[in-house]
Amino acid sequence: MYRCITRHGEHNVQSPARPMSSGAGRRRALPSAFPALDLPLQPLFRHVCEANFKNSTSCQNKYEELLKKVRKGGGENAVARHTQRNKKLLVKDRLHLLLDDEDFLELSPLAGLGLPYGDIPSAGCLTGIGRINGLWCVFIANDATVKGGTAYPITVKKQLRAQEVAIQNRLPCVYLVDSGGAFLPLQSEIFPDKNQGGRTFYNEAIMSAMKIPQVAVVCGSCTAGGAYIPTMAEEAVMVHKIGTIFLGGPPLVKAATGEEVTPEDLGGATLHSAVSGCVDHFAKHEKEAYECTRNIISTLNYQLPWEDDEQSLGAEEEPLHSCEELLQLAPLNYHHSLDVHMVVSRLTDGSRFQEFKGLYGTTLVTGFAKIHGHQVGIVASNGELSKEASLKGSHFVQLCDQRDIPLLFLQNTVPRPKQTLDVAQAEVNSNCLKAQSSMMSAVACASVPKITVVIGGCHGVDSYAMCGRSFDPNFLFLWPNARVSVTAPGHAGSLLPPGEDPEEEQKVNRKLEEESSAFFSSGRLWDDGIILPQDTRKVLRDCLDIIKQQQYQLSTEKQRSALLRI
Repeated sequence: MYRCITRHGEHNVQSPARPMSSGAGRRRALPSAFPALDLPLQPLFRHVCEANFKNSTSCQNKYEELLKKVRKGGGENAVARHTQRNKKLLVKDRLHLLLDDEDFLELSPLAGLGLPYGDIPSAGCLTGIGRINGLWCVFIANDATVKGGTAYPITVKKQLRAQEVAIQNRLPCVYLVDSGGAFLPLQSEIFPDKNQGGRTFYNEAIMSAMKIPQVAVVCGSCTAGGAYIPTMAEEAVMVHKIGTIFLGGPPLVKAATGEEVTPEDLGGATLHSAVSGCVDHFAKHEKEAYECTRNIISTLNYQLPWEDDEQSLGAEEEPLHSCEELLQLAPLNYHHSLDVHMVVSRLTDGSRFQEFKGLYGTTLVTGFAKIHGHQVGIVASNGELSKEASLKGSHFVQLCDQRDIPLLFLQNTVPRPKQTLDVAQAEVNSNCLKAQSSMMSAVACASVPKITVVIGGCHGVDSYAMCGRSFDPNFLFLWPNARVSVTAPGHAGSLLPPGEDPEEEQKVNRKLEEESSAFFSSGRLWDDGIILPQDTRKVLRDCLDIIKQQQYQLSTEKQRSALLRI
């Protein structure tokens, strides 16, 4: 699902980061002479690799099965009603007309599965990042085949995450609006709180003030709170006869005034483009709307990188060993983990890696590498995050921040065993705690972009120091075998008082097993999606390319108020 598009340049992040020159695309990186990690799979590791591969295959099959399920949207009847009765295009067809091609980075496709209020395939909307006229743009597209486009709490959460990605990476944002508004039986989880429905409109205003372009396409119903999405965007396109904008639809008008009015007369494209001025462009049909949107994107004040820079970066080396071997390195559990250098060597250009403090704090691996020509600093779990490993991680993160080098965290934290209650152990714990706190501070305060991939376990405090979700990485992905929990399955004994009934311990372990699954996590949007191990290098390439694009936006330093519409 990914294509190879590489460009040259340094990296930057949102407002706390250092300003970049618009001419940075002409610079060339220093040539690298990093040593190569030639680490083939040895016969000695065969039993571990076989166990990992069997588990990876099972996880991949489950992933593909769930992905196939969400691709069906709301089901055959809903799709037929959407396309035949309402004469509207499916989301995938809309994206085909909008984007340069179908190679886009979709975010959280499995969000909305396994929730207490039922399955909401893809949370009722597709979000991701694709190219329009060569420019990376975030898209947020409602899928009206799922519950009629009704917004559930998970829908709001997914839309807010997409806006956060746009803000953090300064990406233009396109909204494809086709929604019937909030699901009222769950209104208390949608409307009132800070990070619920109203935050969407707050973000729109903030993005406009930050000079992050926003375009809305009204290609269906746009009712109640949803009516503010196109009216707060900087430019809006509306499709004749299928797009409508109103706070209350014809039934409410009938109930309140007794007047009968058609949706088109009440809030159609003709009214809002010619009378109210709520939208800026009138489209006779959907195809024209997406052509118009692409034309709008072409007016944005961006520079694309120079072609010679693309060519110079297109010559990066492939790893010495196939990315497919990552299926044998994805750990079944921590006891089946191999040296993380083997994972690193299958992600980096030419398997080259300049290690930092290689003999100190060896349970954390740090160093410099390139991925599709993008220089990165890698912080990879290789065991328990000890005092020495934490101090080393803190030093390396600050070093990358000083040099403006993006950070890649490969997370596989060790389950914490039950602690020994003696003075010596308490002293070790205290020293480790102080060192981990220093690393957390370094990660939190680093202004460079961060990408996190959970390749194994994500347990307890180690996940914070390794840039978990609460530490605001630009992107966070999981391998299907990953586990996310405070305590790893099988370690429930450390949570229970001494002498607890063994059945209670088994019950807690079963709950940890279920709730620590990568699929449980992704269904609740605790990440940006599950990716297959063999696709990791491709996904990282796109993420690094997306992060870098902000340097090509011109005149970003001048502050201004939010756009005022007529």
